[in-house]
Amino acid sequence: MRNDIGEIRKNIQNVTFALLGLLAILFIYLSYIQVVEQDFLVTHPLNRRNAAGNRNLQYGMILDKNGEKLAYSEKKGNSFTRTYPYAAITAPLVGYDSAKYGKAGLESTYNSYLTGMNNQLRHLGAISHLWSNQTGNNVVLTLDAKLQEAAYRALGEHRGAVVVMSPRTGAILAMVSKPSFNPNILEQKWESISTADNSPLLNRAVQGLYPPGSIIKVMMADAALSEKITDMNKTIRCEGILQVPPDYVLEESGHKAHGNLNLEEALTVSCNVTFGTLALELGGKRMAKTFDRYGFKRPIGPDLQEVQSHLPDFNSLGNGDLAQTGIGQGSLLVTPLRMAMLVSTFANKGIIMKPYIVDKITDSDGNSIKEFMPEEWLTPTTSQLASAINKMMVTVVNEGTGSGAHLSGVKVAGKTGTAENPHGDSHAWFIGFAPADNPEVVIAVIVENAGAGGSIAAPIAGQILAKALH
Repeated sequence: MRNDIGEIRKNIQNVTFALLGLLAILFIYLSYIQVVEQDFLVTHPLNRRNAAGNRNLQYGMILDKNGEKLAYSEKKGNSFTRTYPYAAITAPLVGYDSAKYGKAGLESTYNSYLTGMNNQLRHLGAISHLWSNQTGNNVVLTLDAKLQEAAYRALGEHRGAVVVMSPRTGAILAMVSKPSFNPNILEQKWESISTADNSPLLNRAVQGLYPPGSIIKVMMADAALSEKITDMNKTIRCEGILQVPPDYVLEESGHKAHGNLNLEEALTVSCNVTFGTLALELGGKRMAKTFDRYGFKRPIGPDLQEVQSHLPDFNSLGNGDLAQTGIGQGSLLVTPLRMAMLVSTFANKGIIMKPYIVDKITDSDGNSIKEFMPEEWLTPTTSQLASAINKMMVTVVNEGTGSGAHLSGVKVAGKTGTAENPHGDSHAWFIGFAPADNPEVVIAVIVENAGAGGSIAAPIAGQILAKALH
């Protein structure tokens, strides 16, 4: 009998300790949520408690650099709704705010500031608004709405993206993605917008991954010079094809034989044989080092929501794939933003500035709460080599494939690309900057399935550069 009682007591003790352990784990988890995850959960745009309370709150505005309204709250009945004056022109970047479908873009990223939930009482959720201003904070962008509109119009009916930024600061001046959508009628049109084959909800500037094609050759030129594979005088002979052991053949566009070319001449005519040869001489290890130098695997932060580039495994690349990578083909995939950052190297003396889109946060009275400053991100090459590539890119526009971007009275530097695409016609690319001798803006343009970069993307870039400079 006593043994039975002892056994029961022991079991009760075990159960008690187990329950106390579970309570301790629960306490630790709740403490973790309250302390560590508090900001994330309270300010998250999918927090329904906040969403319900915030409908009675006048969100702050999203403004361009000149004070143009890109998003603001309008009173309708007893609640507020968001209005987007530029509609589809800025929608992929600014995003949307829907009671039914949530938030996207900057509306989501800067939700805590726009709703005023960044205050000290935010852990109380929607109740915090009883003690706080009923107007959220304003988010002031680096974007120029007029330039954004010009870039949107310049793309016409094409699918694609445009990124314009300052090489000196990294400030994004325009970021266009087409096709787009009208956030003012998002809820009425959600079914057709969300299921459309042309993906209007995708911000192609930062979420579209494309083979770069020949625009990668500016980086390849820098790599070949940096690694002393070539110099400005050494020539490579182009017979129209490059035999790559054991059994791959890299072809020139139209099988055109360029003859003996130095590096500048090869970039001017975009010679595949030259840059395929340089890639083979660099080898996988130094190719990997080059992409690493330019930060292709390094994230730039959450604000712009850029997807990571897809790089080949250089350690396992065969010669044929290596040559293909040297001309921007194969498994290499990049975003338009990443290529704007790449070309900014040669516009800014070898320095890449970290791209940013928000200039400052202000309260409803216009007082600054938080400011964002330019920040050096990487220095992938020397100022001397950056200057050499700069001059070569000027020749590309003056004498070569980039002539469509030529501007009267302004020296433009650029590089075109025609990227083969396994899913359809080739994509047309242009990257560049102007004025070349004192760059104010850099640009990256991609036009999906449009063919040659020189005939399609370069003239679009020229229109946008002209607007940006005047």
